[in-house]
Amino acid sequence: MPSPTPARKPAWVVPQPFDSGGEHAVRRLLRTLGLSTVCESARCPNRGECFASGTATFLILGDVCTRRCGFCAIGKGVPGPPDPDEPAAIAAAVLQLGLAYVVVTSVTRDDLDDGGAVQFAATVRAIAAAGEHPPKPGEPGAGVSRGVLVEVLVPDFAPKPGALETVLAAAPAVLNHNLETVPRLYAQVRPRAEYSRSLALLRRARELAPAIPTKSGLMVGFGEEPEEIVAVMRDLAEAGVAALTIGQYLQPGREHLPVARYWRPEEFVALGAAGRAAGIAQVTAGPLVRSSYRARLLFGS
Repeated sequence: MPSPTPARKPAWVVPQPFDSGGEHAVRRLLRTLGLSTVCESARCPNRGECFASGTATFLILGDVCTRRCGFCAIGKGVPGPPDPDEPAAIAAAVLQLGLAYVVVTSVTRDDLDDGGAVQFAATVRAIAAAGEHPPKPGEPGAGVSRGVLVEVLVPDFAPKPGALETVLAAAPAVLNHNLETVPRLYAQVRPRAEYSRSLALLRRARELAPAIPTKSGLMVGFGEEPEEIVAVMRDLAEAGVAALTIGQYLQPGREHLPVARYWRPEEFVALGAAGRAAGIAQVTAGPLVRSSYRARLLFGS
């Protein structure tokens, strides 16, 4: 069993206080509609800030994952079948929250023939349809804008032929898939994933749908070296990835991988500069940055 992180958390990885009123309202809505968010399931350090501002990253296909990544707090086990009403429920939440930019992600569903691709596509289309017919003034969700942008943060869909094509056919605004860490650490951090496979998915997405920008995310603090991160960023640039997020790994529980070290704020600044120098147009790096944190600032209006 992994040992707890030995060092006390430095001040720069402690989330700032927030107004909890908006957070409670979002939580109530999600409970009413029977929805999950990765914000809660993965114990994201920014969930209070995001909920307080009326935003959330929707987690589809349940909250039980078929993989056992060493960093992730989402529950592991045997998930239930996809909920056919889930896309419509998420679209309803988007309307009621008045969102203009939505992130949709999922647990990894190796048990499904399509890896969950059909549910992703149905959710994107349901949100698009809801945005085309917003409520009238005075009705719940009347502040929603037409043309809601939807970013999908997808698993590697392996080995599920046609899954990526299914998602892209729904025309999301952004296709995101996280590499998470450097190749040397995959066996430890993502034991059932493959670096080359994840990189190939991003490259293939650009080939299939060049008008849809691709995005990825990395965590640091597992024991990687700076030059390894730079090499990954070069791989991402070569694959045509348009945006990258880099944040500090924080151990969610004693059973998860310990933090090897905390990267300092100035080191994140250097990583951001290195990523842009490698050819990635948008690089957001910081201790509390997460893959969907303030995603609208990268591609939204």
